[in-house]
Amino acid sequence: METITVNTTQNIDIDYEIGGLGERTLGKIIDYAIFIPFVIGGLFLGTTLNGQILEWYFILLYVLFLFYDLLCEVFFNGQSFGKKIMKIRVISLDGARPRFSQYLLRWLFRLVDFGVTGGLAALVTAVMTDKGQRIGDVVAGTALIRSVPRTTMNNIVYANVEENYVPVFIQAAELSDKDVSLIHEVISNYFKTGNSTIVFTLAEKIRAHLQIALPPNMNSLLFLQTIIKDYTHISAQADAL
Repeated sequence: METITVNTTQNIDIDYEIGGLGERTLGKIIDYAIFIPFVIGGLFLGTTLNGQILEWYFILLYVLFLFYDLLCEVFFNGQSFGKKIMKIRVISLDGARPRFSQYLLRWLFRLVDFGVTGGLAALVTAVMTDKGQRIGDVVAGTALIRSVPRTTMNNIVYANVEENYVPVFIQAAELSDKDVSLIHEVISNYFKTGNSTIVFTLAEKIRAHLQIALPPNMNSLLFLQTIIKDYTHISAQADAL
């Protein structure tokens, strides 16, 4: 499986699996299929509805279809319903969540990728570019990646923290959800690639940021896992208040 390397704002390189052409195609088919019942329903209603009302119905349906991808990707973190089912997602090549301007550029160039060329341009550029990008992705600085890591999250973090758990590092409360999300990504990447360098690098950055001295016999991976466990427990306790 081909991968791309994204350098985050914390200067951590993370590898992502590129979304395959099959997954993209099936995702697109699913998205198109969503509108079929509405079209069929409109045709059946055509015998009972006023002609002008029916005309406005199809105009509204066309507008929703036209802006469907843009609205979904903006409001659902880079995923349409088809992409979500196929477990693929749009990301920015700088490692951050894509900005609206990037989603907009990607959407505007659908006219070239799928409209003028009938999908040929999208297919050729996705095959030819090393990041599997269509023209809209190249212009917008985005890529389509698999959203689910091969390793389950149970192997990465402690999903359920016992009630009587005592945090090891109370400084974990100073982290943001974005920080913890990055830790998730780095640990996931380690289990996929075995690249321990990114684990050590991030552990050192977190340790320095929180001014924590690494306890004896605790390696970088265990430190990051413990930080997530502490953050989860502290956040849960705060929500319960």
